[in-house]
Parts: sequence; structure tokens; C-alpha cells
Amino acid sequence: MSRAVPVPHGLPMDRDAGPFDPPSAITRLRDARPVSPLIFPDGHEGWLVTGYDAVRRLLADTRFSSRPDIGILHVPYETPGMPVATEPSPQVPGLFIAMDPPDHTRLRRKLTGAFTVRRMKQLEEHIVDVVERQLDEMEHLTQPVDLVKEFALPVPSLVICELLGVPYEDRETFQVNTAKFLIKDQGLDEKMAAYGALTAYLAELVAVKRAAPGEDILSDLARDDDLTVEELIGIAFLLLLAGHETTANMLALGAFALLEHPEQLAELRADPDLMPDAVEELMRYLAVADIFYRYATEDIELGGETIGQGSTVVVSLLAANRDPLRFDNPDNLDIHRKARGQLSFGHGVHLCLGQQLARLEMRAGFAGLLRRFPALQLAVPAGEVKLRTDMNIYGVHELPVRLRPVSTY
Repeated sequence: MSRAVPVPHGLPMDRDAGPFDPPSAITRLRDARPVSPLIFPDGHEGWLVTGYDAVRRLLADTRFSSRPDIGILHVPYETPGMPVATEPSPQVPGLFIAMDPPDHTRLRRKLTGAFTVRRMKQLEEHIVDVVERQLDEMEHLTQPVDLVKEFALPVPSLVICELLGVPYEDRETFQVNTAKFLIKDQGLDEKMAAYGALTAYLAELVAVKRAAPGEDILSDLARDDDLTVEELIGIAFLLLLAGHETTANMLALGAFALLEHPEQLAELRADPDLMPDAVEELMRYLAVADIFYRYATEDIELGGETIGQGSTVVVSLLAANRDPLRFDNPDNLDIHRKARGQLSFGHGVHLCLGQQLARLEMRAGFAGLLRRFPALQLAVPAGEVKLRTDMNIYGVHELPVRLRPVSTY
């Protein structure tokens, strides 16, 4: 393996290879040195892990901590993006994505019953109904339609609101502040203002659930005396953010990818039984939640390199999902591919709790969209689609589409 590759100063973020591909600089690093040194803006040397095998091993190794409070660099609340300061973040109660066992285990265990495969399968019919109602509303809209605003964002928002017991009429509050929280290049003050607005809203909601619990996940958690109010707020924040932002961006970016691969779209429309494999492949191909951080708690050997204790390690799930050592022709979208083992939901103790819910929402969403609108097409040139390169969860800001041929308007 060649070591004649320059050490990057800062994480390469320029998606110069296309809207669906990792930055070419990251691809070159993966092919030359899948565990590579990385110089952070403050001069601290950490590591960038891009190879499939190395990423999978790292995520399964709890010696790589998820706690930003023990890291050299400050990554606020484990949001992807380059660190903004050089002092540790405090741990946030309830935010178990940024915890290690046993704290992580204790909180996650409270939720496993709510997200079992069996419970999610019971929701399948309801999710299809949500999708169909949203498609009904789209039928009557003036063309072109923004698929993000009118479909990709409402569907998972409606589902997660019902599951958690969050009033859907409050969506403006949490959608706007979630979007602000996920902006990459902003100061800590702006990020914390958005976080504060979200947690203030959720604090009021948690108080209501504790006083008069209903039949929803937050109410079930509120009945648990082992959880503090602060922990309830942190859990609610994490579930609400993850429960609508990631799936919304997968629905929109996935639709964009299919429209840019018309032969794949036509095959999928002709054979809906391909949908489970197609969703798995879109997850592999797009990986909207791409960049994550870990912190070495001791000297650890990984991919032939020694990662020193205290090092900050950046993980690219998208680069790993495009590793030719794991997937044949990885830069091709292939809905016939068996993409089992793709890492977009993570791996190890932090494997996405809501992965089955996300799969059901994407299967129902793409199936309904393709069935209802056989003439679906972009309403603007692909190069004019506004990409979320400024956000910590990738996707598109807007996706203007035509639902029917122009002559039928």
C-alpha cells in the first residue's frame, strides 16, 4: 500500500465528483491509505478512516469512545462537521449517541422495546397511509412541486410525531430549529441558540407527559422514574432530530438519484419487489449522515496504523460504502445489488435504533411516489438543484419536480 499521499489539512468536503459521490480527495485517500493522518485546523493531528474494513472494526471497538467530553477537540453534541473549538464538550444528559457503555447501555435499553422489528412491522400499514395522504395532497398542488417541502419532510415528520407524541402542528418549531442546529459553518452561539430553542420546547412537552402521560414513546419514558427530566429532554431531542432529518434527506436525495438514473427508476417502477434491495442500495450509495467522530481511549492498532491515546478519529461512512474492496463497481447505483452490510446505519453499539422504521418509510415513500406519478421528472436542470453541502446531514434543500407531463397542466 502506497504511503506517498499528502496529509490533508482539514477534512476534504468539496463534492467535486458529483452530487452523490464522496469528495474525490477522500476517495483517493481511501484507496491509498484507508487509515490516514489528518491535520485539524488547530494543528492537532488526528486520523481519517475511510476503508470499509477499518470503519467496521472501529465502530465495533468500544475503545474508540463516542464521548466528545474526553476528546482533545470540541465537536458540539457529536454533530458531524469540523470541530469549532479546542476544549472538551460537556456530556449532555440523555444524548446517548454521545455516550459509551454502561451509560449508553442504560438509556438505549429503555428504547429497544419501542423500536423492535415486530413493532415496526405493525406500523407498516399506517406508514403507507401517511404516504398516500401526502401524495393525495400533492396531486392538487400547482406545478412544479418542491418534493422536499411537500413530501420528503412531511412523511417522516408525521410518523415520528405520532410515535413520540409530539403535536404535528408544532413542526414549524422543531423543523426550523433542527435545520439551524445542523448548519456546518456557524459559531457555537448560533448552534446553541437553536439547541436551546429546541430543548425549551421539549422541556414543556416532557412536563406535560409527566403530568398526564398518553399512549406514545415519550409518555412511556416519562412514566419511568429512573429517568431524570434532563435525560428525557435529551432523549426526546435525539429521537426527534434523527427521526425526521435523516429519512427526509434520504427520501429527497434518493428521489434525485433515481431521476438521474432513469433506467434504474424504470426497472424499479416495473418491479416493485425490488424495493427492499433498492432502498438498501440507496442507503449505501448516498449515506446522508456521513461523518462521525470517535476518540481513542488508549493506543489502538487499526489498519496497520497505531492510533494514539487521545486522538480524534474522523469516520466517513460514505467512503466506506464506496470501497471497491467490499462492493463491486461501488460508484454505480445498482438496485439489483445485495448491499447488505452497508454502513449507513452505523455498526456496533451505536447501530441506528430506528433503522427498521427508516427502511419502512423509504420503501413506502419511494413505492408510492413512483406508482402515483409515472411521469415524475426534475423541473430544473440537475446542476441547479440546491445541495445541502452547508449542512451536517447531506441532501438537497429543494427538489423541484413535475408530477405530470407539461401538456396536462
